Amino acid sequence: MVSATAVEKQADTFLSPLRSTPSCQEDDEDPGLSKPGDFKEKQVFKGSMLLWLAYQSIGVIYGDIGTSPLYVYSSTFSEAPSRQDLLGVLSIIVWSLFMMVTVKYVLVILYADNGGEGGTFSMYSLLSRYMNITNRDPREASLVQMKRHPTMDLERASKYARYSLESSPFARRLLQVMGILAVTMVIADGVLTPAQSVLGAVQGIQVVSPDISRSTVIGVTDAILIVLFLIQPLGITKLTFAFSPVVVIWLGMNAIFGIYNLAKYDAGVFVALNPGLAFSFLARHGDQGWRMLSGTLLAFTGVEALFADLGAFSRGAVQISWLCYTFPCLLLAYIGQAAYISVHPEAYSNPFFNTAPPGTLYPALVFAILAAIVASQAIITATFQLLTQVMKLSYFPQFKVIHTSKIFHHQLYIPLANWLLMLGTIIVASVYKNTTALGNAYGVCVMFVTFFDTCMVSLAGMFVWRISPLIIILPFLTIASLDGAYLSSSLMKVPHGAWVTLVIATVLALVFLLWRYGKEQQWFAEAEDRFPTSHFVTREPGSPDESCRTGTLLRLSDRFGGGVLGTMKGLTVFFDKAGETTPIVFSQFLLKFTVLPEVIVFLHLRPLEVPSVPAEDRFTVSRLSIPNAYRLVVRYGYNDEIITAGLAGAVAAQIREYLGGQRTLSETVPAEEEGSQASTLSRASHGATGTESALEQLDRAYAHNVVYIMGKEQMKIKPGTNVLRRCVLWIFLWIRENTRGKMSSLALPVNQVIEVGFLKEI
Repeated sequence: MVSATAVEKQADTFLSPLRSTPSCQEDDEDPGLSKPGDFKEKQVFKGSMLLWLAYQSIGVIYGDIGTSPLYVYSSTFSEAPSRQDLLGVLSIIVWSLFMMVTVKYVLVILYADNGGEGGTFSMYSLLSRYMNITNRDPREASLVQMKRHPTMDLERASKYARYSLESSPFARRLLQVMGILAVTMVIADGVLTPAQSVLGAVQGIQVVSPDISRSTVIGVTDAILIVLFLIQPLGITKLTFAFSPVVVIWLGMNAIFGIYNLAKYDAGVFVALNPGLAFSFLARHGDQGWRMLSGTLLAFTGVEALFADLGAFSRGAVQISWLCYTFPCLLLAYIGQAAYISVHPEAYSNPFFNTAPPGTLYPALVFAILAAIVASQAIITATFQLLTQVMKLSYFPQFKVIHTSKIFHHQLYIPLANWLLMLGTIIVASVYKNTTALGNAYGVCVMFVTFFDTCMVSLAGMFVWRISPLIIILPFLTIASLDGAYLSSSLMKVPHGAWVTLVIATVLALVFLLWRYGKEQQWFAEAEDRFPTSHFVTREPGSPDESCRTGTLLRLSDRFGGGVLGTMKGLTVFFDKAGETTPIVFSQFLLKFTVLPEVIVFLHLRPLEVPSVPAEDRFTVSRLSIPNAYRLVVRYGYNDEIITAGLAGAVAAQIREYLGGQRTLSETVPAEEEGSQASTLSRASHGATGTESALEQLDRAYAHNVVYIMGKEQMKIKPGTNVLRRCVLWIFLWIRENTRGKMSSLALPVNQVIEVGFLKEI
């Protein structure tokens, strides 16, 4: 199968009749279309700004991991544990936090970001820049900076591995499915996490007042969840003014409680730092000990959100906040709880509140509830980040994305996702009713995601960082063994509730993959129109070359009948989605109406991931091979307003400035040699005359009328398509028709907008 980009390049090579006329030649594919600033670059922060981000990250990404001390021991043990078993479980918790969070994520995986964005899908995107493993949207191709290493720069084993992956359709599809499943599993856990954390905190009320009914607990939980989602439009930076102090105090409180319990009850639990106790526990309990791992894994649930939230902060900020504050506080919390439980085994059932020092129960309850509310923020923010990534790469229809900060470019809010998450968490909290039941549905997706991350980062090590596979294999096997142990244990929960998250994740993954498949078929169908304008238009035989800008008779090329093209007065702006070769709407307009507007502008809007683009960098104008036809590329940031009622005036002004610059250049061309002076002046005079004529035509066309033309591409399924593919494409087309932007939403004069409909078969 030939990609759209390949077809386009082939067409540009041998289908260019107008380019045989040197004096009329202009590039349809603007060589300056892409600028270095168009490519996504990670933001780098230092000094006080880095510390400020680290402080913000505490309030967002550690809420889930930070509230785990509320329920880890109660989720692991089903009865009062012996001191020996307690120390074994503590050893598992401590070393899991060290290996799975500190080593695996904070010290390794955070370096596998894609332009500052985190998450498994961002690693897949990173790999696709260094490997030929995916088809690309032709509209996005010029925005992706490919960095594939030459074969000779790779280790011998890496060469073979890369070749095997790139040449195997199954391997490429498997990587794609892993990336998508990681996204959907995080989102599926995003439905459970707010319910789990808030419900776990509110249940603490029963410690103070045991007679509080379950319905009251559920009602309070739902009310808190609603408030949490209602404040999301404020944005991360504003939310952290309230959230970060809460989490900082909460983690500090856990550390202080831990130190108190260690000093008063059993400081001997420090022996659990010996990893041998963990292996001894698992060997002693066999199958039962393996099943209990599904409880201890709750100590690091949220680590997948830690990575996915990377784009909202930075690697340095996350490393500082984890290593310097969060990790030490959590270690003291779990060790201190173990010190108390070793003396009071029955306290395992509600470890945080039962181990609170005298006189601190009520403050602990208040901050537990507040921290649990904040805990949900990690997964909510991760959901926004991941959905934005999949929308960029055409795995999901485009929904409204709001950037909430002018300073930090990847702090996002997606209204539709916010309200759907709110609805889902309220339903889950009301159905499951307690954290024990929720715990049965929790954790499986987390372990799948962490395993996918292990696989992806190993590939990144070989193909991005060019590390020898011999160096990678041992760490991979070590971490993969931990992933496998936890994953296999959590899979035992599937019949008891975990099937819910797996079903949600699978359904969402099918939707994402279905949409992507449909988009790829759409790109292939559109490829037949992705040619330079010279493919459609040629000069009438006998027309004088030197008058090609002002008096040439144009006709359709022979492949389209060769009819003479008429002229339509006025300035016509064609919206150009791809920004390369000919907009499909123009070719359809040309072939159907056999008429050329007096002045033509292909307007390509190129969004960049910055708040605003300076005026001097915003516009790029180039001339096309058709007389009085121009391509205008408009670069803009997420806070810039481009589509306004005055758009036509801005377009005309930019083309006028471009033509004025060309006239200045033509009038000041230096003669390289004395003998060529006459010919140089002749060329300069001709250029100035041609520019004056173009300016006159532009002004005349603009004064006469301005029309905006955009395409409405309808699609139908090709006859003979098999039943399964027909069903998939039908669903894609139904979603496409119900998520398309409407003309009425554009802030343009309604009497100047025309929509040209056309049909394509897929």
